Amino acid sequence: MITGTNSSAGKSFLVTALCRYFAKKGFKVAPFKAQNMSLQSFVCKDGSEIGLAQALQAMACGIEPEKYFNPILLKPEGNQKSQVLLLGKVYKTLSAEDYYKEREILWATVKEVLDYLKDKYDLLILEGAGSPAEINLLEVDIVNIKPALYLNCPVFLVGDIDKGGVFASLYGTLELLKKFKPDYAKLIKGYIINKFRGSKKILSPGINSLNEVTGLPFLGILPYKEDLKISDEDGYSFFTKRKNRDFTKGEVKIVILPLPRISNFSDFDPFYIEEDAEVVYSFREEDILSADIIILPGSKSTLSDLLFLKERGIKKLLEKALQRGAEIIGICGGYQMLGKVLKNPYKSEGEIKEMEGLGFLDIETLFYPEKITTQVLARPLSTENKKNTLWGFEIHKGISYGDINLFEIERLATGEKLSEGSQNGRVWGTYLHGIFTNDKFRRELLNRHRIKKGLSPLPVKIRYWDALKENFEKLSQFVENYLDMEKINEISGF
Repeated sequence: MITGTNSSAGKSFLVTALCRYFAKKGFKVAPFKAQNMSLQSFVCKDGSEIGLAQALQAMACGIEPEKYFNPILLKPEGNQKSQVLLLGKVYKTLSAEDYYKEREILWATVKEVLDYLKDKYDLLILEGAGSPAEINLLEVDIVNIKPALYLNCPVFLVGDIDKGGVFASLYGTLELLKKFKPDYAKLIKGYIINKFRGSKKILSPGINSLNEVTGLPFLGILPYKEDLKISDEDGYSFFTKRKNRDFTKGEVKIVILPLPRISNFSDFDPFYIEEDAEVVYSFREEDILSADIIILPGSKSTLSDLLFLKERGIKKLLEKALQRGAEIIGICGGYQMLGKVLKNPYKSEGEIKEMEGLGFLDIETLFYPEKITTQVLARPLSTENKKNTLWGFEIHKGISYGDINLFEIERLATGEKLSEGSQNGRVWGTYLHGIFTNDKFRRELLNRHRIKKGLSPLPVKIRYWDALKENFEKLSQFVENYLDMEKINEISGF
């Protein structure tokens, strides 16, 4: 198990890297996170929904993502409640207090899944969440060291030096566990420091002292990695990273509206591999009016985010941008917002029963309690592109009616075939997450705006899934270069 002294210590990235490392060594390896809280999710082939991080980790192992790799997924809905998914399907919407009352049922599921996985794979790499030493939650926590104790597996503790106080955090975590959960503390077999900038010699006195007082081996120092290209689970750290990062200015400007409850913002990661794309998350008038492409992303609370957009006067800005030649795209919740009316009779989207949309598409959306989750194959309904088969996945409660004219889709989880999406001039929307991972489709979108500007169209130069695999290889090599893999292998029994 990889656990950390705090959130964003680097657990997900390290599990991804180790998954790839051991898979390359010929082991049949799989990731596991008992409980994940994230609005970044992925739909498996059977229609089950798991955290995106575990899906990426499975891909790094060279295997298909499955519901067993993340049996419990929490998707915050606001009002201190979260939608709880159990084995990839909606279970209940619960407050934190009510969630902990369900822990025996949830823990029983976790144990069943671990029993299944340990017989199927040579190696499981477990991921914790936050800190394992939150002493107010030790009796109800089922994601940190409790699964490791069930399997009696070694735990490696990662400290984030970028936040400061790393030695106190590492030592304090162990000491708190020794005091309040000694059986957990005994499983911690070594330390890793992550996100270090500078000379390692500076850390030597601290490392030697920590080894002396804990008796545990130090397993390596990972430098701060600026070019880390694995999607974050946390929207805040995602925006911080991109806000502070100096991206090359591209010929095609893409502005994504950073909704308060944005979900699946990983949909737009493929644009970062394109040399001519400038990606900006912004509500600023000057950004919206200078954009070539404006995207309304998915939302975990569509009606609340739509109200937020209306209060900011976004409709008028979008109308101005459209007059200037921009293309407007809505994905999932953003697609629903672009329609005429959104109806919520079952209150599955909060207390608001009905709301006018932004009115750019001739559709209406009706929200149902049931959730649609499936991978999809799609073909554009336009005559010239009918042979271009696209991949994506659906995660939504609403069903949209009206001028549905964009794709002909096949839902892989059910075999259903139907029309999906809507287009009205330079405005279009779809329920399909992952649509921009389709290289030809993405390149055609960018080329439309290159041609409009008098620039020559570009060919597909980088394939997204190949680039993702290349990143897995780089992460694997990165940890192999900086961690004591011989010691990790020895502790792990390999």
